[in-house]
Amino acid sequence: MNKLKTMICATCTLILTSMGSTVLADSENFAGPYIGFTASGYGIEMAGTGRETSIQDDAASAIYATDDVQAGKVAMVAGIELGYAIPLGASLLLDIGGAYHSGEAKIEHVGDDTVASGNVSFTIDDLVSAWIAPTLALSDTSSIYIKLGVTQADIGVQGDISTPANLQGETLGIGTRTVLASGLFIRTEAGFTEYNGISAHGLAGSGGVSGTAIAATTSYSAEPTIAYGTVSIGFRF
Repeated sequence: MNKLKTMICATCTLILTSMGSTVLADSENFAGPYIGFTASGYGIEMAGTGRETSIQDDAASAIYATDDVQAGKVAMVAGIELGYAIPLGASLLLDIGGAYHSGEAKIEHVGDDTVASGNVSFTIDDLVSAWIAPTLALSDTSSIYIKLGVTQADIGVQGDISTPANLQGETLGIGTRTVLASGLFIRTEAGFTEYNGISAHGLAGSGGVSGTAIAATTSYSAEPTIAYGTVSIGFRF
């Protein structure tokens, strides 16, 4: 993940430097509204902690059992994107758009603390994103861009735990877009999204989940990060 971040940041710096250089192509070839259909591969990394707190009967002191979790998952999702590329100069554009990706990835963990144990899973699905993407036209048909965006995802749980709030995150990506004379285009992109932390706690069997109850004193927290690669095919109007 760190290698991907370093590569994207270095390439972004190179693109921003190039934007002040010699005119390379006509930005009008890429300007205007567009629609695309996407196929994406997501690699989800979740560093988390399960923590149990119990109270001893013979003393008013707490016992803590901490279970550190490093989970990962790969998922394929499909989606749709809409956007508008605004010319800013002879070879520069600002791409503004949004996308919806339908699909889900589930990350599971089996707790092994001493008081409460049980299967816990977090499901991430229905990603919605919005972005701006400064774009540099390299030729009459090819361009390169950096993407800065925000992403929201629904999160669900399975197991005797509470449901955390939906995920909110920031996205950084880099991609290329090739537009044919007919208006058809192909876009390829790679990047990552870092989300806010999520947290949940056991429901002590009150969540209506069959199986082993998880004590209310047991809590779970995680910091999800998603690396992705996307290919989209669409049409520029």
